[in-house]
Amino acid sequence: MSSNLEAKKKLVADIQEELKNAKSMVFVDYRGITVAEDTELRKAFRESNVTYKVFKNRLLIKALDGLGITGYDAKNFEGTTAIAFSEDEVAPARIFCETAEKLNKMSVKFAIVNGAIMDKAEVEKLAKVPSKPVLISMLMSVLQGPMSAMARALNEIAKKEA
Repeated sequence: MSSNLEAKKKLVADIQEELKNAKSMVFVDYRGITVAEDTELRKAFRESNVTYKVFKNRLLIKALDGLGITGYDAKNFEGTTAIAFSEDEVAPARIFCETAEKLNKMSVKFAIVNGAIMDKAEVEKLAKVPSKPVLISMLMSVLQGPMSAMARALNEIAKKEA
């Protein structure tokens, strides 16, 4: 076999290794963004522990097929494609959608979240879900509410008896 083919097989294996632990993968068309805008986008991804890379479409398709991920439309891999992936289900979608809305240049193609294929509309809905720390704080405040009310009620009863 040619060394070029071997190099491509190794690259596909490297892509698979990076993607296999990802819970969320968002694929976008990044055409039209400037270097400064791309740098800002990459910074936002780094701060959220999201990996952002550009691979050749054919290699990306081979890597996904090798991971057993099917059901996506091959037309999504026409033109430029960047991928953001993470163990956080929401972060890649949220950052891409916020950036695309602000720049009005990029567009989400599709996403794969926990093995499920999502179209652009579903990705935009996912992007509106609050981040994990915000969701945890919301849950904690909901759980804390009844306990606080009970403590206040018991305190009032104690004041009346005294």
